Amino acid sequence: MTKVIIFDFDGTLADTIDILLSITNRLSVELGFKSATKEQIAQLSNLTSWQLLQYSGISIFKFPLLIRMLKAELRSEIPNIQLFPGIKEVLLDLKKQGFQLGIITSNSRENVLASLETNGLQDTFTFIYSGSTFGKHKVINSWLKTEHINPKQVVYVGDEIRDIEAARKTGIKVMAVAWGFNSQEALAAHNPDFLIKRPQELIEIMSNLWEV
Repeated sequence: MTKVIIFDFDGTLADTIDILLSITNRLSVELGFKSATKEQIAQLSNLTSWQLLQYSGISIFKFPLLIRMLKAELRSEIPNIQLFPGIKEVLLDLKKQGFQLGIITSNSRENVLASLETNGLQDTFTFIYSGSTFGKHKVINSWLKTEHINPKQVVYVGDEIRDIEAARKTGIKVMAVAWGFNSQEALAAHNPDFLIKRPQELIEIMSNLWEV
């Protein structure tokens, strides 16, 4: 059976936190919600997505517009987006070992494809799907059903509490990474199957979890 590793993009593969903060702060004036300083990120990294929404004060009706504008502005920043150190090598190693790799992200598919091409990874992933901020579990469930994949053969890798929650709703294992948005403590409190501090641990865990 094919073993599948699904990745989140922002904060997991790509270091977009500073860029997203800059764009969000620019849009905060237009859409009328709180901006945040880089110093406040440490505090905010302990919050869930819903708590972040409440903190920012953005209207729930304006939130979809914010997400669309974020994705559009992020497109022009693609050349400036860097992958986290060690990620590219780990991805290529996993693919070489025979794992099927995919991406399910809240970012746009176009942005992800452009970034992968910039980083020479355009042929590394079998599939790339874009879901809503709070709808990743729906995309995962749809993919599992369409491809007739056993959830036990899948691991989702993400950097946020909502990634853990999405995986839980779909019955797949979840690996949380400590180098993204949510803090290691916040992630641990939501009991992911695995919590890693460096990309190389992905290879170590996957090699022991499944025989490819």
